[in-house]
Amino acid sequence: MRICKSFIGGEWVAPPATGTSPVFNPALGEIIAEVPLAGAELVDHAAQAASAAFPAWRDTPAVDRAGILFRYKALIEAEFESIALTISTEHGKTPGEARGDLRRGIQMVEYACGAPSLLMGESLENIARGIDCDAIRQPLGVCAGIVPFNFPAMVPLWMFPLSLACGNTFILKPSEKVPLTATRLAELLDAAGLPKGVFNVVHGGRACVDALLVHPAVRAISFVGSTSVARHVFDTGTRHGKRVQAAGGAKNFILIMPDATVAESVRGLAEAAFGCAGERCMSGSTAIAIGRARDLVIPDLVSAAKHIRVGAAFRDASAEMGPVITRQHRDRVESLIDAGEREGARVAADGRSVRVEGAPNGFYVGPTILDGVAPDATVMREEIFGPVLSVLHMDDLDSAIETANRSAYGNGAAIFTSSGRAAREFRHRINAGMVGVNVAVPAPMAFFPFSGWNESFFGDLHVQGREGIAFYTQQKITTSRWFAAGEGDVWVK
Repeated sequence: MRICKSFIGGEWVAPPATGTSPVFNPALGEIIAEVPLAGAELVDHAAQAASAAFPAWRDTPAVDRAGILFRYKALIEAEFESIALTISTEHGKTPGEARGDLRRGIQMVEYACGAPSLLMGESLENIARGIDCDAIRQPLGVCAGIVPFNFPAMVPLWMFPLSLACGNTFILKPSEKVPLTATRLAELLDAAGLPKGVFNVVHGGRACVDALLVHPAVRAISFVGSTSVARHVFDTGTRHGKRVQAAGGAKNFILIMPDATVAESVRGLAEAAFGCAGERCMSGSTAIAIGRARDLVIPDLVSAAKHIRVGAAFRDASAEMGPVITRQHRDRVESLIDAGEREGARVAADGRSVRVEGAPNGFYVGPTILDGVAPDATVMREEIFGPVLSVLHMDDLDSAIETANRSAYGNGAAIFTSSGRAAREFRHRINAGMVGVNVAVPAPMAFFPFSGWNESFFGDLHVQGREGIAFYTQQKITTSRWFAAGEGDVWVK
């Protein structure tokens, strides 16, 4: 059985742990590795290594830091298919989804390679007579990333390349459900020539997370996960004087107007709701069919859902959707489908009975559509995080926007329409940070911030883009005046 080691100070270590957590291939329901669940002692070891490495890394020219990231990108590209297979094996994503996960992560590495330009400051001479002022960005010190299971490559790569480019050292705490991808990413970063101690990986559960949140050497925490944990991370981290960005859960609405293009709406809804088995915070989990859109779109959408091929994606190239991450999560998703049915929704497409040939123990839920969901239903309040689409029916755009805006979350929202007026009204009024117009999953590219609102995000500066640069740096303002010979009353000797 493979044991996942931590990476501290440039060495792979397997310290004593309070227990282990199994790593499954969710497509087969089989254990493929184990993760030691370490706690505060391991975190302290990593923090000391990162602290010791920080002064030299901080003083490394930005162009040299970028050079290592350029080499890192090349190594990831060379191992692209192998890493994608690891993602598919330990997570269950289809090959296309696994490649997409990694490709979006690589885009963040590419963005971080621009550090010499991204870190440029500002200056102005003669802010007063003979006085100049400039602003520069300097790194914070030791930063940490706590990441979820649903994107084993992309979410870690949201964090540490940009942090390293800014001159910080870093501690990554991967999800104990998908540690193998993080291990490979660390191996390649080491091979790219990163100095020892600049990047560290620690494995563990809540004890490990809590130790990072309170350790005095850790200056900043990046987190992606559920809203309840995001709130805990933000509250605990900030209470201990840390800068925190904590992305939480979501309930993303997609509005379908009567004038929407039917085929594109169906394709977009199916991808948003069932892509990655619904396990993403930008999943389009709730659709509002407005007016006659119900009769135009929903029948075709139900047909499309029933024809999605569910399978063991890591070995079946024809599979269009894989499993969810664990048996417990599968049972939770199915229990929420049950709740939706009990509360009056019609199960128009039912994924509870899906079976995959050759994988009887896999953690599968098929594409599911709950039609006619009430605005106050349980499935409207809970983030299901599975391949379940709740469909509501409204008479007009105003009612649909008002319903969507009652959600506690605010990650993403989208509208399908041919009306510029409706699109503009939606964009202006919807209470979400990322908006799509005829784009069902409006997740931005690396150079824009991933800008969730409300209970989908806790903090001030988001991941990605220039907000990411601002998060991982602190500004220093210098005001200068140089006296001419003989100027002033007294010279200090």
